[in-house]
Amino acid sequence: MIEDQLIYSGPRDRLARGRLHKVMVTLNAPVRWPAWQILLLALLLGLLAGLFWYFPQGDSETAVGIAVLLGLFFLGDIVILSFLPPRRISFGSWKAQFFPLALPRTLAAVGIGILSFWLPQTWAFGMFLAVQLLASVLLIWGAHVEPASLNLTHLNVTSVKIPPDWKPMRILHISDLHIERFSLREEMILDYMDEQQPDIILITGDYLNLSFNLDPEAYFQAQQFLSLLSAPQGVYAVLGTPTVDLWELIEPLFEELPITLLRDQRFEVQWPDSRRLTLLGLDCTHNIEQDAQRLAELAAGAPQSVPEVLLYHSPELMPQAVELGIDLYLCGHTHGGQVRVPVIGPLLTSSDLGRDYVMGHYQAGQTDLYVSAGVGLEGLSAPRVRLLAPPEITLLTLRPQ
Repeated sequence: MIEDQLIYSGPRDRLARGRLHKVMVTLNAPVRWPAWQILLLALLLGLLAGLFWYFPQGDSETAVGIAVLLGLFFLGDIVILSFLPPRRISFGSWKAQFFPLALPRTLAAVGIGILSFWLPQTWAFGMFLAVQLLASVLLIWGAHVEPASLNLTHLNVTSVKIPPDWKPMRILHISDLHIERFSLREEMILDYMDEQQPDIILITGDYLNLSFNLDPEAYFQAQQFLSLLSAPQGVYAVLGTPTVDLWELIEPLFEELPITLLRDQRFEVQWPDSRRLTLLGLDCTHNIEQDAQRLAELAAGAPQSVPEVLLYHSPELMPQAVELGIDLYLCGHTHGGQVRVPVIGPLLTSSDLGRDYVMGHYQAGQTDLYVSAGVGLEGLSAPRVRLLAPPEITLLTLRPQ
């Protein structure tokens, strides 16, 4: 099995050359290290934190206690992450995720140690324990609770292009599967599909996890899952971020599937009762200027009397979609931030539009945009957690206005 080690960064994807991606690749390096090496570095981090508790009061007993406790919290993180694969929530190596969790813990311990210059030692120690325990609780929730459930979001959307006598069109939107192995979430998608019986299924990219996109078993299981999706009017898909959806691998994956992969293509779906829907399927390179030009060319030939649905992996083309008068725009990519902080919101969105379109329903002009929080989890060294951004799929009902 190839896990968390073969990383593709092709020239097609601007995000692969960004600072965040480079940091994730760097922190992913420990996946190839022996466990003892990681534990040795963890010990050094604990000793470093202990030093910042020794200097204020010269209390070696407290400093050693801090180092030992921090080491126990590190081990707790390893245990929490190690139980994810058996529970079929996530399958990434704990080694890749360890330091993105250990470094904030260490910085918090060092910061409180510095504060102990001015705070009573008991107060500082209590603050240290509270912060570290809260981090453990959040990790348990974010790794084992929130990603283990999948929401089905319902949304009603209207269009002036739909005649009053048309029946509503029920669209199931899926995005950002990031399959590592067949997980609980894929099972839930199939259950929702059988229960809701949508007319059509639309998928907006990122099929494999970035750490597993060269893994043959992940490739096979993704293909097996996609083969189980079906709807009366068909299943349609576009590619996601090129670094994740390697074009030379993902396109062949669809050749044996009953799914229409749209690559800068326009496709008209027709119901037996004459209802119609125009799909605009666009490759996503995150080069906004170039992608916007291709969208304009694609939309130019679409019939104006038929409602249009744009399938593009990221919300970054929303200004252009509004200008073109596209009725419905479906995307994902942001994961809703994946980790959100109360009041502050998402810490990262990986979108050029920042926080403008992060998660959920937006409306501007005659365009409705839905940004899915997605199904799966980010790869490489990103901790496999979700906080206040639960995984979702969306059932949209498109009606006459």
